[in-house]
Amino acid sequence: MDTTTSGNTTSGTTAEYDRLIARHHAMRLRRQLLTPASPFGPDPVGSGADQYGGTGGPDGYDGYDGAADQRLIRRDLGLLDPLSELIDHLYAVMFRRRPYLRPLFPASMEFQQAHLERILRHLVDHLHHPAELAATLRQLGRDHRKLGVRPVHYEAFEEALCAAIRHRAGDRWTEEMEAAWVRMLRFAVAAMTAGADSALTEPPYWHAVVTGHERRRPDLAVLRVRTGEPYPYRAGQYGTVEHPTLPHTWRQYSMGCAPRTDNELEFHVRRTGPDGVSAALVERTAVGDRLRLGPPRGGLLPEDDTRDLLLVAGGTGLAPMKAIVEQQAAQRPRGRRVHLFVGARDRGDLYDWSALAELGLHKPWLALTPVTAGRLADAVAGAGDWREHLACVSGPAGMVASVRSELLAAGLPLAQVRYDQALAR
Repeated sequence: MDTTTSGNTTSGTTAEYDRLIARHHAMRLRRQLLTPASPFGPDPVGSGADQYGGTGGPDGYDGYDGAADQRLIRRDLGLLDPLSELIDHLYAVMFRRRPYLRPLFPASMEFQQAHLERILRHLVDHLHHPAELAATLRQLGRDHRKLGVRPVHYEAFEEALCAAIRHRAGDRWTEEMEAAWVRMLRFAVAAMTAGADSALTEPPYWHAVVTGHERRRPDLAVLRVRTGEPYPYRAGQYGTVEHPTLPHTWRQYSMGCAPRTDNELEFHVRRTGPDGVSAALVERTAVGDRLRLGPPRGGLLPEDDTRDLLLVAGGTGLAPMKAIVEQQAAQRPRGRRVHLFVGARDRGDLYDWSALAELGLHKPWLALTPVTAGRLADAVAGAGDWREHLACVSGPAGMVASVRSELLAAGLPLAQVRYDQALAR
């Protein structure tokens, strides 16, 4: 390739990007000085340039009739399914029209496209409850700050979505159909932007240095990392991790230790495929390497609950349970007892058992039970009456579902069985 041409192309797309950002900021300032626009304006079909960054109440859903748009979208959803093909066309259009946006995305788009499909289906399924949905979207907006997403990027996304809808629907496209999708998108963007704005005092990510890397199995490693600034998490939470060889590719991992004063954290990572972040962390990471961590999220253990704990872990779902046990060792409510079940295929699969056993020494309030034969759910359900306990479950999606089902059948109220949906896949 001719380097001069390549340089001109790069500088051209950069200049176009800078002009777009400048135009966005000028428009936002004009809205603030004059009359702010609603994200659900009278002309819902179009570029959306005047919509992003506007107001619509503090949560972005005031006055929005999500149930009506849900009916419209579901009525014509068959014309757009499968959504994976709609999304393929959406990204193709967006990157063709706005090539400067491509570097903001990972090299492999497979995970990103699957993630977007889940988000779109979640939007459609919950649009009739906009207040509850807005809370989820605000959190998503906070998380998107680490990706460098600005409100102006949503304008490009809307433009590409409209093009994809027209392409998929063909001659059965209607303005009413497209308008419902645009209103739903603008509702989502308003809530996400509000979430991002509410987190302006929180760093979008933390830099971390790898201080330890132990291969416990060929497909599993325990990593220790230290952040330059305190990482404000609680035991039972998870964070996202970016590896330097895979920019803009973030994956979720639970912290495997309670918060420490030296800013060191622990992650348990199982390789899930030949490529991707998990493979990079297990196989291509060494002491001294640098990672980036997204803000801590989730929370298996409520801070104000003092009931006895039933902890159930499978695979690397052990990480948040180990963190919870460590925290209880340091500041356990008086009289609380903790029972931890750890499921594994065999004794060799209990990759962190020695650390757990040492943690359990001289702690009569802690019971540790390895389960290496039969179903973990059956072992837990048959081990006692857990109806007065708070249960926390973490691990593969199938295991989490079976344990939850058994505990609910045994009489535990739904509110007493906790798990992180973001990790149970």
